[in-house]
Amino acid sequence: MRGYRAIRPPVPPWWPDGTMAPVSDPTVPDLPAVTREVEEFVAAGGWDQPPQLFALVPTAHLLAERPELADQLDPASTLTPIAQEPLPDGDLGAALATIMWPEVVAGCALTQEIVMLPPEAEAELPDGDTDTLGRVAASHPQAREARLVAAALRDGTVACVLRLRTPDPEVDEIVEHPGLADNLTTALYDTLRA
Repeated sequence: MRGYRAIRPPVPPWWPDGTMAPVSDPTVPDLPAVTREVEEFVAAGGWDQPPQLFALVPTAHLLAERPELADQLDPASTLTPIAQEPLPDGDLGAALATIMWPEVVAGCALTQEIVMLPPEAEAELPDGDTDTLGRVAASHPQAREARLVAAALRDGTVACVLRLRTPDPEVDEIVEHPGLADNLTTALYDTLRA
C-alpha cells in the first residue's frame, strides 16, 4: 500500500463572527473529498499523464437516470466524478474557454502534472513562451514534479489537491488547500457559468 503524508492548513472550528462552523450536511457536496477521489483515481494510473477533465454530477441524479449503475456508485457520495474525453493538445486555458456544461453538471475537476520551483528559483526564470519556461523549469535542479487537481462547483466552492512526486515511490506528499491554483479554479468556474 502506498503511503502519503497529508498536509492541511488548520481549519478553525469558529467563524470570524464567533459562531461555530456548521456541521457537515450530507446533502451538501463535499468537494474536497471528491477532489481527493479524482486525484486517487488518476494516481492509480501512475505519473506522466496528460491533463484530464471530469464532470462532477450529483450521484442521486445518476442513480435516477441510470439505475443499472447502482452497484458501481457510492450512494453516500453527493457527487460522482465522470472522466471526459481527452483535452486537445496545446493551450489548456484556450481549451477550457470552449467548454460549456449542461445544467445537470454541478461542477468540474481538472488534473494536470506541473513542475514546481521555490520562489527564488522562479524569479530566475527568463521571460519566454510557456513551452520554453516549462523546459527551463523542468531542468532546474530544485524542480519538483507534482500532480494538481483543481475543482469548482457552480456555487463558487473550490478545492485543490496537490501530490508532490518524491524519490521514494512508496511515499508521496499531499497538500490540500482551496487557494493552491486560483487561476485554474477561476477558469473551471467560468466553464460552469457559460
